[in-house]
Amino acid sequence: MGASLHIDAQIGDIAETILLPGDPLRAKFIAENFFENAECFNKTRNMFGYTGTYKGEKISVMGTGMGMPSIAIYSHELIDVYGCKNLIRIGSAGSYQADIELKDLVLATASSTDSNFQYTFDLPGYYSPSADFDLILAAKKSADKNGIKVKAGNVLSADVFYDDDPDTWKRWAKMGVLAVEMESAALYLNAARYGAKALTMVTISDNFVTGGRLSNEEREKSFTDMMTVALGMSEFI
Repeated sequence: MGASLHIDAQIGDIAETILLPGDPLRAKFIAENFFENAECFNKTRNMFGYTGTYKGEKISVMGTGMGMPSIAIYSHELIDVYGCKNLIRIGSAGSYQADIELKDLVLATASSTDSNFQYTFDLPGYYSPSADFDLILAAKKSADKNGIKVKAGNVLSADVFYDDDPDTWKRWAKMGVLAVEMESAALYLNAARYGAKALTMVTISDNFVTGGRLSNEEREKSFTDMMTVALGMSEFI
């Protein structure tokens, strides 16, 4: 038995810095192709998690599944039970702006949302879920060092993937929201509540304005750029 309800790991098995792709198989890919001495610490629900080293620094990676309820459970346990300090989500997103193009890497400085998740914290108003500034700087420095361009701004964390209204996105776009994904708001809220740092970085896989969409082969290469930036952050954290 692990130390938490949903992660089969013991205290000390997970590094203070952890990468969080939605897809557990992507976590497995990162561990097998980027880590040294990778060891699997979680297979519960096939949500694979690994700890290893990258350029001599201890680091972990684990899948979180899709949507805010899923990442909320895992991020809560990673922070509150296992003491993770730096949680970096790496995922995909759909662009809401014509100039946020396919393959662009976006840092989510803040996360708007249509979710009611924040109401569970019983706040007397509206909280603005936002990324940690130190992690934003580390990501930018890593990107610059590796010659990878990044854009930064507000993204939307949506509860619904198949929206009954096909034009809902336009109302967010007019407010300057760059892209849509489904996890960052919950991650930022949990990090704020439990004293950790968090950042979401996403690769644009499709564009609502132009209708463009990456092929599977293009996604793989673009996501590798994102992994390079995320892993390179350890030098600057």
